[in-house]
Amino acid sequence: MAGYRDLLRTPGVGRIIAAQLTARFPNGMTSLAILLHIEHVTGSYGAAGLVLAATSIGQAVAGPVTSRWMGRWGMRRVLTSTLVVCALAITAIALIELPVPGYMALGLLAGLATPPVQSAVRTIYPKMVTSRQLTPLFSLDASLQEIIWIVAPVLITLVATQAGTVPGLLLIVAILVGGGAWFILSPEVGRVRIPRSRRGLGKVLAKPPVLLATVVGFLLIGACAAVEAGVVATFDHGGLEAGIVLAVFSVGSLAGGLTLGHIPIGPWAMARRLAIVTVGLTLTIVSLNIWWLGGTLVLAGIGIAPALAVLFAMTSASVKFSDTAEAFGWVGTGQLIGAAAGSAIAGFLIDDIGPTGAYVAAASFAVVGLIVAIVFVRGFPDLRNRDASPIPDTEPVQTIL
Repeated sequence: MAGYRDLLRTPGVGRIIAAQLTARFPNGMTSLAILLHIEHVTGSYGAAGLVLAATSIGQAVAGPVTSRWMGRWGMRRVLTSTLVVCALAITAIALIELPVPGYMALGLLAGLATPPVQSAVRTIYPKMVTSRQLTPLFSLDASLQEIIWIVAPVLITLVATQAGTVPGLLLIVAILVGGGAWFILSPEVGRVRIPRSRRGLGKVLAKPPVLLATVVGFLLIGACAAVEAGVVATFDHGGLEAGIVLAVFSVGSLAGGLTLGHIPIGPWAMARRLAIVTVGLTLTIVSLNIWWLGGTLVLAGIGIAPALAVLFAMTSASVKFSDTAEAFGWVGTGQLIGAAAGSAIAGFLIDDIGPTGAYVAAASFAVVGLIVAIVFVRGFPDLRNRDASPIPDTEPVQTIL
């Protein structure tokens, strides 16, 4: 913990972490708020699912594209324009009564315009800290983002059920605008300029570490999404027990990230972390007892944030600085698709064999991820004797003072 205290004393680090977490806080609220609102307006969960699917497709498509735009037009310009469009689209969903295709179009627009805060901040990090501090910073970031998934769903559910779905969506807009403005106005966002990439869109996936990070992220988040579906199905559509168990899952991830974040990252680091996740998720199949699930999910959670930290570090260390934002965009897209796939597969298995099916799906995603990490271990960089900073571009990078 002393290392994290030293890290947070670095000028600007604590502020930029707080700003980006606030700007990304709506990510943990929007899907649930849209689901509740569209179901309330139309009386159909099927219609709500269509709107959510459109939103997710928009986010998946936008990730690498808007991230790449930051190298062309600058971070502040891209972040500001996407923030305005996203806020307007969510406001329209809240205030305008439309047929389902209209809500789908707005959901798609909101997804396409989701501000690429995650790609931006992980591109900025290497310019803020020493090479020795970068891997712990990625670990701290991966750990603290669990706060979003612990607090945000509970907050939006409380607001939507007590005050209404319209106030819930407008609350998201307020946090999106306030947190986004805080992040955009942070000095670091204006100080760091991403060089324009000379490679075509998608060429960065030819880098084995980036492709592996995208695939493993898909499988890891797919497992987490299946767990969420299973917990909700186990405890009667998201009662108090479901919230507690999911919170415990996130707390395990938070603890794992803070505890293991200082360990150097070698080629086998991902396999070791995924082994923890796999063992924990496999044990969930044994029993649906709340105490058993809580304990096994704490164990599984211990490996999640450390695995994400490896993903971020290997991505950063494997590409030129001009390609980092796009690379993180692809990794984020892989995670979004994984979340959709995990939820869908878990849903079908829940209908077929009950809640246990979701945990089978989660364990299967984790097992495949572990196999990928073992079979393709040579594709994972060895960062034990080097830092996770991006490869320098051959041309000078201007810094705005």
